[in-house]
Amino acid sequence: MVYTNLLYFLVAIFVFSTNIPAARPTLPPLWTLAALAVIYWGFSHLATRMFNRSTTGATDYLSAEKKLSFLAVLVFGACIYLLDLKYYLKPLSLSGLLPVLTDAAGLGCFFLLLIVMWLAARPSYQRLSQRSYSRGAFVGANIKANLPIVLPWLTLSLVFDCLQLLPIPGLKDVLRSSWGDLVLFVLFLFFLILVFPPLVRALWGCTPLPPGPRRDRLQAFCRSQRFEAKMYVWPLFEGQVLTAGIMGILPQLRYLLITPALLETLNEEELDSVLAHEIGHVKHRHLLLYVLMFLGFSLLAGAAAKPLPHLILSSDFFYSLLSHLPVAPGNLLGVLAALPLFVLLLVYFRFIFGYFVRHFERQADVYVFRAVETGTFLIHAFEKIILFGGGRREEKNWHHFGIGERIDFLERCERDRSLIDRHGRMLRRHLIAYCVCIAVGVFFLQRIDVGKLSEGYETKYTEAVLLQKVRQEPGNSLWLVYLGDFLQNHKMERRAIEAYEKAQALTPWNADLNNNLAWLLTTAQDKDVRDPKRALSLAHTAALLKERGYILDTLATAYWANGLIEAAVVTEFRAIRLDPDNKAYYQGQLERFRRQRWGE
Repeated sequence: MVYTNLLYFLVAIFVFSTNIPAARPTLPPLWTLAALAVIYWGFSHLATRMFNRSTTGATDYLSAEKKLSFLAVLVFGACIYLLDLKYYLKPLSLSGLLPVLTDAAGLGCFFLLLIVMWLAARPSYQRLSQRSYSRGAFVGANIKANLPIVLPWLTLSLVFDCLQLLPIPGLKDVLRSSWGDLVLFVLFLFFLILVFPPLVRALWGCTPLPPGPRRDRLQAFCRSQRFEAKMYVWPLFEGQVLTAGIMGILPQLRYLLITPALLETLNEEELDSVLAHEIGHVKHRHLLLYVLMFLGFSLLAGAAAKPLPHLILSSDFFYSLLSHLPVAPGNLLGVLAALPLFVLLLVYFRFIFGYFVRHFERQADVYVFRAVETGTFLIHAFEKIILFGGGRREEKNWHHFGIGERIDFLERCERDRSLIDRHGRMLRRHLIAYCVCIAVGVFFLQRIDVGKLSEGYETKYTEAVLLQKVRQEPGNSLWLVYLGDFLQNHKMERRAIEAYEKAQALTPWNADLNNNLAWLLTTAQDKDVRDPKRALSLAHTAALLKERGYILDTLATAYWANGLIEAAVVTEFRAIRLDPDNKAYYQGQLERFRRQRWGE
């Protein structure tokens, strides 16, 4: 359950943090609030129906919770992209000083969906656990159970934002460099090792295992394995779930958690075997390897994030898509850049991380052969978990082999102990291959020449933005003028003429528009698009509408292009009188009119 919830929260955090708020919301505030109210009401109604159907036991209850949690992620994503949720939450960041406040508020909206689900689940939960809870107590317990999943991210984000506020010269540059990533990872490790285990223990309401023969026996078993941990009772699902867990890297802050149901159901030998499984996680350093897995994803995602926007902006697909979608270029870029990272996150944790977690569990299972010399008692424990826990032998999930598969492997190892070493060697090879692949992937991603990718896309991007403005405001000739000016400056003369002509159809008496089109028809590098007669007519119109030096210069050039040299010279002198600051340029034009023929 913890691993599945981890994946849900990772997706929710990723979707919200990578979203770029729109410049304007799709709906007005009141309509957005009304839409959110309808969505939350609908989700509550659906959750109530699904939990009312889960009447056969804890398995059905947890299945409904899993489906609704997945749906909550989808609904949350829809609220972000369709209702511009981040746009309305952005002011909470205090003008960008503490972005973590906006992120925390966004996460709060996701938690609100889960709270709606938990409120709908309460009656079913009370029926299954045969205990009564107030709404506040039930919701509070669920929040405490899930808070440890998001606390590292929230803490790290808060530390990062606060460090950037410190008035230390160069600190911001360091934090945004690769050194900054290293500093943040060290802080993350510090939190994970020293703060996280006792915090989770407190949030989950764990209490020390009471003194007595059972605790003495379990402690004696731990000593025999040279293993140190504090033992706590874990009241998961009112202690009715048959499970155990281990957390904490340092021995002084390591906690062995056992649910009351497991303590009551298993005999001494079976409990020893379950303990051996948890000790196996520590002996094989699985807790450290989990940290390595998160570091691997961070390195890979960080290396991929840098060239992605440049790759997208240099592709024709982006501009083709932009021309067909009513989406702001920045928003489309953000979505396309986030999409590969989102796929990477899902693939990485669902398949790569999930693969190693499953095999870590198997490696921990076979540690019983070293600790108690047989897997028989662990098999018996698994059989009781199926019998009394309502589980199914064949049921699988992405982070654990099915109990039936685990039993089958233990039975095979009982017959052939060489399978244990073979599995360990296989896992070591795959871990080495994993590290090599991450290192190679990061190395090649960092060597991508972003400068080469960037060449030329500024022009295409600016043109795309202007074209979209033209499509959004077809009656506004100003965007067509800007587009024509841009295309002219970048020597795309035929397309510039088309833009100017469309603008002229909307505003034929625009002096600057007539002037710019006249200049282009007179001076275009592509001689096939030149039209001196039309240019002269346009330049005359421009000069009549607005007599300025630069407009008279265009008119003089049009006279010259039509062979009217005297008119060109007289008009250029008028330009000098109106605009003496640019006298040197106009005198150059006069020399050109007198000594050179147009078109040469």
